[in-house]
Amino acid sequence: MSEVKNSARLTAFNILVKTEKEKAYSNIEIDSSLKKSGLSPRDRAFVSKLTYGCIERKITLDYQIERHLKGSINKLKVTVLTILRMGAYQILFMDKVPDFSAVNECVELSKTTGSGYASSLINAVLRKISLDGLILPEKSEKIRYLSVKYSCPENLILMWNKAYGEENTEKLLISSLEPPDTVIRVNTLLTNADELIKILDNEGVKAEKCYIENALIIGKTGVSIDELSSFKKGFFHVQDIASQICAMALDAKEGERVIDMCSAPGGKAFTIAQNMKNTGQILAFDLYPSRTELIEKGAERLHIENITTCVCDSTKYYPNIQKADRVLCDVVCSGLGVIRRKPEIKYKELDSFKDLPDIQYAILENSSLYVKTGGRLVYSTCSLNKKEHDKVCDKFLENNSEFKCIQPLGIATYGGRYYTLMPHINSSDGFFIAVFERTAEKNEKRH
Repeated sequence: MSEVKNSARLTAFNILVKTEKEKAYSNIEIDSSLKKSGLSPRDRAFVSKLTYGCIERKITLDYQIERHLKGSINKLKVTVLTILRMGAYQILFMDKVPDFSAVNECVELSKTTGSGYASSLINAVLRKISLDGLILPEKSEKIRYLSVKYSCPENLILMWNKAYGEENTEKLLISSLEPPDTVIRVNTLLTNADELIKILDNEGVKAEKCYIENALIIGKTGVSIDELSSFKKGFFHVQDIASQICAMALDAKEGERVIDMCSAPGGKAFTIAQNMKNTGQILAFDLYPSRTELIEKGAERLHIENITTCVCDSTKYYPNIQKADRVLCDVVCSGLGVIRRKPEIKYKELDSFKDLPDIQYAILENSSLYVKTGGRLVYSTCSLNKKEHDKVCDKFLENNSEFKCIQPLGIATYGGRYYTLMPHINSSDGFFIAVFERTAEKNEKRH
């Protein structure tokens, strides 16, 4: 057992225990831990794959583990269960790791992390998993089968089945376990797509165009994106296709006034500013000064000058703020559209999101007060939960006859009068966009 490999596994173990105990976001913990780990690029990649894999496949792994336990899996200490998951994942899903090595490394890891008392159990369970291979429930138990195969809670599968149908649900489950593309937005204030592709190629990064103008999909860099010279010079910012489509839906023109209600960290505001060619004004709201500072730093790196930040509560109306031609409210949400990036989200109880629609509606209703007659209002979430989008927007239209729903985007999405983006349809995160136009003032009759 090499010292480096042991260090890599120990790093993964510590991240997994922390995310399990503290319910921390895996992507933040992984980035933070790897930056201070001192590991080689190869071992950083190993840690990332193992850590994300254990979280993504938790239900699948626990099903395999529990088959070989005499008691309940819930009686295991977090440290022991974490080591078992790490071993099971390496055996079942990491072909480059020999089974005997995975078993032995996990036994050794138990001894170095204070779980040596369970080393015999770990050894026995992992050896049985190695002999049996991946076992799934009978296909006749359809929901249970899908839950274990794709490591997704049954209640979430049932919700998606009802909302989007069985075919779309399984495609969502498949995509949830696939690595998302890294997509960047060309900073058209400084360069263009063709030039940026050449610049990135000289930095050893392959990039290609996709179906959204000025969006590039980039391959593995070998270094952190923020270490690239092209990033430091402000030639691009990282932004998923869905968020770029959201900025397209707002369709802000040169010289207009825009309000971004929940702006931090500022990605959509940056794209909007570039579409406006650094003219007009974008007022970027966020609740905390630390968040508005992120927007300001990003804008400075990208040489954007038409963004002004404001520490504001998006659920409250500020009558001294001038109305705008375009208003974007990308609201707080459950994040059920980005579980391939933050896999721990899918394990949250659906009831924990029950208060979100009221907050979302309050932000949407308040945002509408800032829209000029003839102006446009965009509501968006990175969720796939109709309670957080369709129902919120339907309620808004029922209560605000001075607004109408419009469909300005010429792209294929999941049906309805709003836009629901899905990975298997749009090569993007799961996302929701509704576009409204104000046709009259609140007390005016519609013509």
